[in-house]
Amino acid sequence: MDKIPILKMGQFLLVTIQVDMHDRLAMTLQDDLTRMVGTSGAHGVLIDISALDIVDSFMGRMLSSIASMTRIMDAETVVVGMQPAVAITLVELGLSLPGVLTALNVDKGMEMLTARLGTALGDSKATHEDD
Repeated sequence: MDKIPILKMGQFLLVTIQVDMHDRLAMTLQDDLTRMVGTSGAHGVLIDISALDIVDSFMGRMLSSIASMTRIMDAETVVVGMQPAVAITLVELGLSLPGVLTALNVDKGMEMLTARLGTALGDSKATHEDD
């Protein structure tokens, strides 16, 4: 598989990683996601890693980079479905994944994105009303 599918769901992009990630695939995903955020105007990215048994330091840095890039492009990123062994490995590697929001599953991740989007829209609306 040369690409991970990215689905658009309203104002969000959904990525479900169901294959073992290698470095080239991770880089392609990063490029595809940032491109889609730009072209679709998505305000949220949900990355489901529940099928991954292993996340190495490179993949951890890629998740953090994706979150940073999408944040700059006005979109939040939530990673969901992290297996306990993956969380333990990331902590042991000293990776804190700054800027990456996490949720237990896709439903909780969507709730988080919806709440954050609603708050952001409310904030910008209030700002414009004051003008």
